[in-house]
Amino acid sequence: MRLFLHEVRTEQLLFWRNREAAFFTFFLPIIFFLVFGSIYGNSTITKENIRAAPFLEAGMIGYGVASTAFAGLAITMVIRRESGVLKRIRATPLPPATYLLAVLVSTFIVFLIEATLIIAIGRLLFSVALPGVPFSLLIALAIGAVAFAAMGLGLTGYVRSAEGSSAVVNFVYLPMAIISGTFFTPKEYPSFLRAIADVLPLTYFTKVMRELMVQHHHIWSVAGSLAIVVLWGVIGLVAAIRGFRWQPREG
Repeated sequence: MRLFLHEVRTEQLLFWRNREAAFFTFFLPIIFFLVFGSIYGNSTITKENIRAAPFLEAGMIGYGVASTAFAGLAITMVIRRESGVLKRIRATPLPPATYLLAVLVSTFIVFLIEATLIIAIGRLLFSVALPGVPFSLLIALAIGAVAFAAMGLGLTGYVRSAEGSSAVVNFVYLPMAIISGTFFTPKEYPSFLRAIADVLPLTYFTKVMRELMVQHHHIWSVAGSLAIVVLWGVIGLVAAIRGFRWQPREG
């Protein structure tokens, strides 16, 4: 346990010392919320019959899980693999499972801090009500973080170089974040975009966030959407088991 906690602490220090990673995976959803909330937070999204600020707040938490648990983790692990860090860790007495679990826990801590800040900003600046079902929300955040982290680890097996990691991962996650309705309601999309959104995991996680945070439903009310997120997480886990590497793929 001491070894695990030490590794979690190390991962936290590594994350916050990397200013670029901290900005693009942690602060970007917060900045987007501040910008879009200031522009049209008090307007009404007619197709959703809801004020824009709470709609955006839940959406930015959805965006946060994609940027932090999926994109940020995938890019970091590819860079560590190609630079030989994972190879050296594999050769130490640190059990691989302990290392990976510490990375996942550290990622969840970052995402939880991010979600807390978004909720606090929503309350203080945009008069968004606090979540009425905090325990259900915490469970959903944990499930989402684990599922998207599994997908991020699964994606690393298909990225061949550290130089191309950002391009490949951003090519996947940025369109997903937009199409999934984190910024806008999918009800206003053309039919072909709605069809794509209907199969994306982030669509269902964002829906879960809005059901819990805006409608104040309990977690069992969103079991169907969560099940789809979990299914995608399982797919990512299978891909990670098959494709995750400790050795550099190039050089």
